[in-house]
Amino acid sequence: MRNRHLSRRYPLDLDAWKSLTAHYRQEIKNQTITSLFKSPRNRASKFVIKSGDLTLDFSKNLITAKTLKLFSQLIDEAQIHNSIEEMFSGDAVNASEDRPALHVALRSKLSDQIALNIGDVDKVWVTQEKMGLFIDSLHTKKILGFSGKKITNIVNIGIGGSGLGPTMAVVALRDYWVDGMKYYDVSNGDGLELIDLLSEIEIESSLFIVASKSFTTKETEENAMIAREFLEQNYGERAIKYHFAGISNNKEAMDAFGIQSKFQFMVPEWVGGRFSLCSAMGLSLGCMIGMNHFLRMLEGARRMDMHFRQAPFMENMPMMLALLSIFNTNFLGAKSQAILSYGSRLNKFSDYLQQLHMESLGKSTRIDNRSVSVNTGSIIWGGSASSGQHSYFQLIHQGTQCVPIDFILPIIDTSERKNNYNVANCLAQSEALMDGYKASGTEKVHPGNRPSNTILFERVSPEILGQLISLYEHKVYVQGVIFGINPFDQFGVEHGKRLASTLNEHLNGKKKYNKTNKSTQNILNIIKNLDLYK
Repeated sequence: MRNRHLSRRYPLDLDAWKSLTAHYRQEIKNQTITSLFKSPRNRASKFVIKSGDLTLDFSKNLITAKTLKLFSQLIDEAQIHNSIEEMFSGDAVNASEDRPALHVALRSKLSDQIALNIGDVDKVWVTQEKMGLFIDSLHTKKILGFSGKKITNIVNIGIGGSGLGPTMAVVALRDYWVDGMKYYDVSNGDGLELIDLLSEIEIESSLFIVASKSFTTKETEENAMIAREFLEQNYGERAIKYHFAGISNNKEAMDAFGIQSKFQFMVPEWVGGRFSLCSAMGLSLGCMIGMNHFLRMLEGARRMDMHFRQAPFMENMPMMLALLSIFNTNFLGAKSQAILSYGSRLNKFSDYLQQLHMESLGKSTRIDNRSVSVNTGSIIWGGSASSGQHSYFQLIHQGTQCVPIDFILPIIDTSERKNNYNVANCLAQSEALMDGYKASGTEKVHPGNRPSNTILFERVSPEILGQLISLYEHKVYVQGVIFGINPFDQFGVEHGKRLASTLNEHLNGKKKYNKTNKSTQNILNIIKNLDLYK
């Protein structure tokens, strides 16, 4: 990606993009999805991709066989296959930070030969072995709290990818929790979340996992210090080394905090936060489900990695999702996409995907520093589809905006109980969104023609969760390549952090506010006039 030459109007001047534009205007714009099922009659079975344990039905989209041919042409003209090989080979696809993005190496086998020449790739398996020994020692009481009590409470202190990923996965794999283990997630920067938790749990049975790649993320740093000071005040400094683990690539900071070396887990520099769940950032997940199940999740992700790398476009699930999203955003004019799960174990999956998509694709500058010429990303939102039916589904069905949907559908739960009611609701909603409803009263009319995908599988398991994670990671990468942007940096986020740091020092009386933003200055004046600050 770093060496790609992009024309000034890229991708608008690609032949495939021009053809898609003409095709949409002349053959798609005035069609309905329902009418497209009339010819060919095998559309329902043809517009399906299977990979591993997942099945993607994308037939309820406003596309035809010709659209798919143009998608395939766009894949070729945008050099997607070259970009995939660059990522798997360890090239600096994160061009702005001049480093690889090797999350695929985190779940690879040595025999896969993925970027073995890149620094720290050879340490992936060493880290996994260290994680396994730590997790096994925790569960077999070889690692205990300072007073000799078994560790049963796992408190993950992290934010962004260091919090969303582990928490999503822990909730998703609830049925695989080790007996007696409990999980708590702390991410809010105001400290109250943690302060409340400290008054509720048994500290002597708790392990605080401080998850921060830099170990300087302010919210995580503040929460970690609250927990540390609480232990020191109540149990003495000696308790620190028994009750804190750290995940970072900043060993010096972990040492300074007081985390003993065998409780420290390193994360390679080439792992981005939102792509880091399969690294040591998944330690809290491993503590909850055991290392064997954690490795099963990695194997599921690897399986999708290999599919993405090897399958041709018409059989390639991540590529298809990416092209459908690009088409819906840039041709149908959809501004947002809902990702809705018909299984309570995946209620936090859309929160995780929100960061993955919006932090990766929320860019307006290309890799050649020119402005983008297309819409680069959608607003991603969602959650529990069952709850959504009784709240926001009304807007999706009858509102003026077109909101494409990915329905995530497990067929049964881990107890082998059939999920018939949820399955029926999922199929009913996607059908109603596509076909609409004609009624005599205008307020009852459903316009229909709302696109959706259905991703179905047997049940939520470690392997299937790994496949879902990898599926969307690669979808985002394909979108980034076609847009000509870098999906692996987040300078907008970093700029906000810098401003916050300056303002925090001002509020603490260490610095004057020397910016020129009149609104910020006025709000600061209002705050400073409160009795609390006098």
